[in-house]
Amino acid sequence: MATPAHTPHASTQVLAFDIFGTVVDWHGSIVREMAERHPGVDGNAFALAWRAGYKPAMARVASGELGWTLIDDLHRRVLDGILPTFGLAHLSEAERHDLNRVWHRLDAWPDSVAGLTRLKQRFTICSLSNGNIGLLTRMAKRAGLPWDCVLSAEVFRAYKPDPATYLGVAKVFDVPPTDVMLVAAHHDDLAGARACGLQTAYIERPLEFGASQPKDVSPQPGNNLHCRDLLALADVLGC
Repeated sequence: MATPAHTPHASTQVLAFDIFGTVVDWHGSIVREMAERHPGVDGNAFALAWRAGYKPAMARVASGELGWTLIDDLHRRVLDGILPTFGLAHLSEAERHDLNRVWHRLDAWPDSVAGLTRLKQRFTICSLSNGNIGLLTRMAKRAGLPWDCVLSAEVFRAYKPDPATYLGVAKVFDVPPTDVMLVAAHHDDLAGARACGLQTAYIERPLEFGASQPKDVSPQPGNNLHCRDLLALADVLGC
């Protein structure tokens, strides 16, 4: 559905997509992989604990405590910290490295590939993720995500919600910020984009954190669009 007071601009050219939780199911993917590798571990708790370290790790970079650090490396720091809690302190370096790569192997939500393919017919579509370029490229290759361009915080050396990321998309494509729409399942991300003049579309992902922690996906003011999934977004945008 679209909010009449904030209908999309006719000039929209670029759709930039948040990835983790919006386009791919990080929680379900990690739970499934843990069930295969370490069936004695609570995969749900493991996935949530790993993700819980994500924002604090990025905050250390934003504050200057850490220099610029790729998400792959931040994920690894968090992973090393939680392994003892789950009885996995014995994992070898090779096993830790491969487990950390689960973020490259995340499965797309069922609607993502079809929705993106339809949207690509009318708009330039790109990622705008805190994930690094190698991660996002491998993920797209495996999941069949049809990006026109892979943009990452790595390109701008700043993590969302730093304005450099949102304004960077407009700069890359040489369009005004109002011609870019951020598509995301996270209200804080969308608020950061709106503050930079971008249009915004909220995508409901009620099971992002698993069935035991359903998200409140009620509409919030300010977004141009609020859609159930990417197929619904394609319908609203006439693709």
